Amino acid sequence: MSVALASASAGPRRWQRFPLWKRLARLAFTLCAVAAFVASLRTIEVIPEFLYDAPDQLADLFGRMWPMDAGYVGPTLRALVETLHIATLGTLIAIAIAVPIGLMAARNVTPNRALNLFAKFVFVTSRSVNSLVWALLFVAVFGPGPLAGTLAIALRSVGFTGKLFAEALEEANRGSIEALQAAGAGRMSTLLLGYWPQVKPAFWSIALFRWDINIRESAVLGLVGAGGIGVALDTALNLLYWDQVAVVLAAIFGVVILAEIVVTALRARTL
Repeated sequence: MSVALASASAGPRRWQRFPLWKRLARLAFTLCAVAAFVASLRTIEVIPEFLYDAPDQLADLFGRMWPMDAGYVGPTLRALVETLHIATLGTLIAIAIAVPIGLMAARNVTPNRALNLFAKFVFVTSRSVNSLVWALLFVAVFGPGPLAGTLAIALRSVGFTGKLFAEALEEANRGSIEALQAAGAGRMSTLLLGYWPQVKPAFWSIALFRWDINIRESAVLGLVGAGGIGVALDTALNLLYWDQVAVVLAAIFGVVILAEIVVTALRARTL
């Protein structure tokens, strides 16, 4: 009776969504984010005068782009075909390199710590260097042209493709694998009959998605001399031929939309 009276005299309990330490942590994070935002604004030194006439400059730029230069459509399409070749060949080379390294990275396929770490090091190295940086490196080695762009796309894609492929292998169901091993299947048979049927949808999805990304990335590699439609864009920009720039931008926009449609249709068939 005394306990009931004490609880009644204490009044209704107050519900709080977060405990005190979580509220303090959220407040500290908010303050740090605001401080970082203010420091970034001061560091980049935004000039307000350039922002005031930005709408007028943008309208003038679009005015120079129209009408488009119809005579530049032919060179643009030829450069666009070269861009598609760079993206496709680079993706195929990346898959050829990423599959064996992905097998080494998967701990359930290759139970060797040293090989796992080596494969992950390759993936990190590939993903940490931007495709433009790879292109600059290969342009210095092989000279300007589509070869440099193809190798840049390939090495940039190895980390992405191989990492996701290794993760798909590690998520494979062990039941069928153990059944094959118990029946005396060899390593290659286990890979082809046990792992491959399970990871095949993920593999094709990764390959198509990376090809879609590579089309976008290869469109700008020409800005550093690595071939493709970026060369046509760089030439038009340097000469201030804005009507030709509009043709190139329209071609890039169109091929990106077309690639998205193709990838969506192929994924619907393979998954």
